[in-house]
Amino acid sequence: MNDRIEEKIKLLPDKPGVYKMFDAKGELIYVGKAVNLKNRVRQYFRSQKNHPEKVRAMVANIADFDFVIVTNETEALNLECNLIKQNRPYYNILLKDDKHFPYIRIDLRQDFPRVEIVRRYRRDGAKYFGPYLSSYELRESITAVRENFPVRQCKHDISKMIARGERPCLMYHIGKCCAPCTGKVTRQEYHELIGEVTALFSGNGRAYVKRLTEQMMEESEKLNFERAAQLRDRIKAIKSISEKQSASMASDSSYDVFALARDELGTLAYGLFVRNGSVISAESFRMDSSDEPFSEVISQFLVQFYLDAGELPREIMVMDEPDEAEAIEKLLSAQCGHSVHIRVPKRGEKLKQGELARLNAQQTLARSRELTHREWEKGEGALNALCAAIGLEEGAHRMECFDNSHTGGRDTVGSMVVFIDGKADKTLYRRFRTRLDTGGDDYLAMREHLTRRFERTLAGDEKFAALPDLLIVDGGRGQLNVALEVLEGFGLSHIPAIGLAERNEEIILPNEAEPLVLKKSDPALRLLQRIRDEAHRFAITYHRSIRAKTSLYSKLDEIKGIGDKRKRALYEAFLTIDAIIAASEEELKAVKGMDKRAAKSVYEHFHAESQAEPTAEGAEDNSADCAEESAFEGDAAENQNE
Repeated sequence: MNDRIEEKIKLLPDKPGVYKMFDAKGELIYVGKAVNLKNRVRQYFRSQKNHPEKVRAMVANIADFDFVIVTNETEALNLECNLIKQNRPYYNILLKDDKHFPYIRIDLRQDFPRVEIVRRYRRDGAKYFGPYLSSYELRESITAVRENFPVRQCKHDISKMIARGERPCLMYHIGKCCAPCTGKVTRQEYHELIGEVTALFSGNGRAYVKRLTEQMMEESEKLNFERAAQLRDRIKAIKSISEKQSASMASDSSYDVFALARDELGTLAYGLFVRNGSVISAESFRMDSSDEPFSEVISQFLVQFYLDAGELPREIMVMDEPDEAEAIEKLLSAQCGHSVHIRVPKRGEKLKQGELARLNAQQTLARSRELTHREWEKGEGALNALCAAIGLEEGAHRMECFDNSHTGGRDTVGSMVVFIDGKADKTLYRRFRTRLDTGGDDYLAMREHLTRRFERTLAGDEKFAALPDLLIVDGGRGQLNVALEVLEGFGLSHIPAIGLAERNEEIILPNEAEPLVLKKSDPALRLLQRIRDEAHRFAITYHRSIRAKTSLYSKLDEIKGIGDKRKRALYEAFLTIDAIIAASEEELKAVKGMDKRAAKSVYEHFHAESQAEPTAEGAEDNSADCAEESAFEGDAAENQNE
């Protein structure tokens, strides 16, 4: 306790309110409520023996505090929840998921209101329908309305669009919008249409269903069975809107059930939502809570979960008695306009449902824990095993793997993939287009790519600034020796390097004559295979794109005056080399970027031989060229599909 806090504690009033704790940087780290501010705040700075570890850590960081006096405990609860949601202080119990059930919102005060989905119920004068416990059912209902009622879906300012005389969008032309933006629909006409929609969401869709049924029977009698089937599906959807709406609304037989569970990963609240005696939805909610008692956790959860909700059930069942249950009941009752009771079930069906919610919460945490463990085994666990296997004591936070790809020595490229703590980070991947004519020499290509990578580091390139803790090359002893020579040339011999020979999945170590062979199930080998396969995939993908481009442009490269822009323009216009060969001079000249001279060069290049009498040998050679070009085009098409 510093002098400032000590003096401020003496000035605290004996009244209800909300207090705010700040750290040395002035950041809000905790918000709390109190029936008596003086007694509650003073407790934090007394003996720390009885405080949980989290509270002791928080008190150690408190540099100042402030408070707000309110009229009663209910107001304090409301203000505390709002401040927590706005500021999300580090030491408060926080509802991580912050899920809220969706509503349909129609603002009838607007001239041309939209039917929209929102996640927050606000007292803003608009009409809300819900909450819907299933987002899928809600979107299905919205789709049914848009199929049957041409209400607008866009967010444009209708008055501005009318003033500018803009044309209606595609929705108008396909019959799904009445286009108020054209000015041909009056406010009264549009509100009559919206009135029918609100009637449906209120459960009063019988008249509309009757009208659709009559239309369906008429279409059926005319043997227009496809249209009749469409109307049948619409009737079913419209009926479902009313049914789901009535199921979503809270009634006397509707209630929510919540239970908590906790493990080393955190706390989870699991909810079952009962409407008309049936469980129609279930959700899990993660809480940022470690060692607080469940009575405090469930109190914070209920207030944060229900504070912005519209319709609330009259009963909320919890398996743990919340602190200040009466104050929470008053707050929620005042919010929704009817009494809300929080109860702990003791027997019967509600107790069974509470136990089921508790079991689901425990199972959800167990699954999450197992998934987290498996992710660790694949990532950091496998990385630790790899470091142990190759004798790397300092670990390998950043691993880089290099691979090459080419076709018969042509279009050689290289790839560099990066794994951070055993997981791929694709934002750090880099690729190289080989500058030297390697002629298929894998060692020469690997040397160029590694050299360029470390040259960029020495040049201060931020993209290559971080050095690897482990360098991996796809290949055997020869590729590894190349990597070691490059590292030594740049004075980076301290960076460990290994190779992975694909044939027998052998790990090549610099100072070991015999390769290291691990079991196929070893997580260290699987990690190496993942990073090697990723480097291989990245290199092949780049190589294919380069090969497709060069193979398509191969014949045009021989023509004087045809550069990259004109080649691209010709292929965009004709798509294939055969179409370019078959084109006339006038057709070639019509391509954007081509002139008379360029068109003549292309035409004469492909038709010069046809002007003379071809020999049998010449005809045979020409046929072979066409077959080769066709094969190139086939590769390009295959690449596009992949």
